[in-house]
Amino acid sequence: MRARLPLRLARSAAFTVVCVTLAVLGHRAAGGSGPSSWAVAAGGVAVTAATVLLAGRERSPQTIIGFLVGAQLFLHQIFGLSGDIGSPLSVHLSHGQGLGADIGMVVAHLTATLITGWWLARGESALWSVLRRLGTLAVRRLRHLLALLDEGTAGPVRPAARAPRRLDPVPAGRELRHTVTRRGPPLPAAS
Repeated sequence: MRARLPLRLARSAAFTVVCVTLAVLGHRAAGGSGPSSWAVAAGGVAVTAATVLLAGRERSPQTIIGFLVGAQLFLHQIFGLSGDIGSPLSVHLSHGQGLGADIGMVVAHLTATLITGWWLARGESALWSVLRRLGTLAVRRLRHLLALLDEGTAGPVRPAARAPRRLDPVPAGRELRHTVTRRGPPLPAAS
C-alpha cells in the first residue's frame, strides 16, 4: 500500500512531535531550561520535511529506529548550537565538541531513542494493519454492492436447480485408514 498526502502528513506530524519532544526532554533532563525556540522550530521543520519524504509506505522497525537515531543526533547538534539558554556548562559540556564525551548522556539518549523507536514501530505496524483491514472491508462491501446492483438490472433471477449429490459407496474390502475398531472395555479392566 502507498500512503496518500493526508496520511503522509499525519504520520510525519506524529513522528516529528514524538522525535522533537524526546530531544527537548532529553536536553531538559541533562540540565537547564532546554534549547531555544528557534532551534526547536528549525529542528521540527527539518525532521518533518525528511519524514514526509519517507512516509510514503510502511517502514520496517529497523528503518524507523535508524531514522529516529539519526534525527536525535541531528537535533542534538542543532540544540547545541542554540546555546541551551540557562543550562549550566558543567552538566552539558559537550555541544561544541562533536557528539560529546559524556557516556552517560549517550547511553540515556540511545536508551530513550530505542524505546521510543520500538513504540513508534509498533504503532506503524498497527496503523498499517488497520488500513489493510479497512481496505479489504471496503473492497468486500463494494463487490457486494456491485453484485446487488447487477442483480437489479438483470431482472428476476431464479435459482438454478441442483442435481442431488450421490455418495459413492466405499469399495468392499477396502478399510478406511482412520477407523477405530476397538470394542468393549479397556484390556486392563478385562483381566
